[in-house]
Amino acid sequence: MIKTDYRPIGLRRMLRWLPALIWMGVIFWLSSRTGEQLGSVLPIFKYILPWMESFDWGHFVAYFVLALAMDYGFGSKADAWRMKLLIVFLCFLYGVTDEFHQFFVDDRTPDMMDLRNDAIGAALAMLAIKIPFIRRMWRKVAP
Repeated sequence: MIKTDYRPIGLRRMLRWLPALIWMGVIFWLSSRTGEQLGSVLPIFKYILPWMESFDWGHFVAYFVLALAMDYGFGSKADAWRMKLLIVFLCFLYGVTDEFHQFFVDDRTPDMMDLRNDAIGAALAMLAIKIPFIRRMWRKVAP
């Protein structure tokens, strides 16, 4: 078989991590904004689900996306449950650094509930892509 892709394998693996690294940068940038600058990022959820007032949907969505980007970075290795757990753990660790970063931003404070929401978002992303029909679609997009 003739190989048509002349890029080194290491470069392809590194490029797979680009979405996760970019998204981590987006999270860092958002954490650099004051609460007033952010306003309410996802007010529709608070309107639809008023009993979840204390749930920060912004953190949930940010870490749901980060987990998917990390899953893409790991590629087919991420299909194993232990890798899914590793991805949730890595997202949680990044959440810890995010909360530490917020300690230095005016009008922002570290919050354990944000870490909870980060972990829930990452865990639900990993559970969602373990559902067989979603997994098949995901692997077509992210082989």
